[in-house]
Amino acid sequence: ILACGLPMWQVSAFIDVNIVVAQTIWEGLWMNCVVQSTGQMQCKVYDSILALPPEVQAGRALTVIVALLGLVALMVTVVGAQCTNCIRPGKMKSRIVIAGGAIYILCGVLVLIPLCWFANIVISDFYDPTVPSSQKREMGAALYIGWAATALLLFGGCLICCCSCSQRDESSFPVKYSAPRRPTSNGEYDKKNYV
Repeated sequence: ILACGLPMWQVSAFIDVNIVVAQTIWEGLWMNCVVQSTGQMQCKVYDSILALPPEVQAGRALTVIVALLGLVALMVTVVGAQCTNCIRPGKMKSRIVIAGGAIYILCGVLVLIPLCWFANIVISDFYDPTVPSSQKREMGAALYIGWAATALLLFGGCLICCCSCSQRDESSFPVKYSAPRRPTSNGEYDKKNYV
């Protein structure tokens, strides 16, 4: 969600003759921002959705879908967690947890697509000699935050799936309780019942 909202997917590069650092340009999925050296920042939301490049449109769609799927995965995993009583322990509860982990893995893969797409465009434009140096960009902080989120989603989803698969069915080992000890005729408990 943070990577989706940040306007720092691409930031201006200061190379060659473009050494004027009085302003920095940030480009994101939802807006462009110009940051002055004085600390002033002006942001402008994109006017038209249809006029946006395809990578921005796909990035918007995929990051919003991932945010919603992540919330669904959280709810599914909580319902199937061992510490909740929404569903009785057993195979069904384990399957629900595995489904939640699989949704987390799907989220990680889906959010990786726009991140790598943007990184590829930024890198190819940076090394393209036909692109003027004033229009060259570098990868912004949102890409790195997105990659960290991807790693956490993939790792967490795999961990949830693996831990849930490795657990045996709890109903296969029923707990056996012994009958409570009765006091003797004199009202005291037998001393052999104490540990």
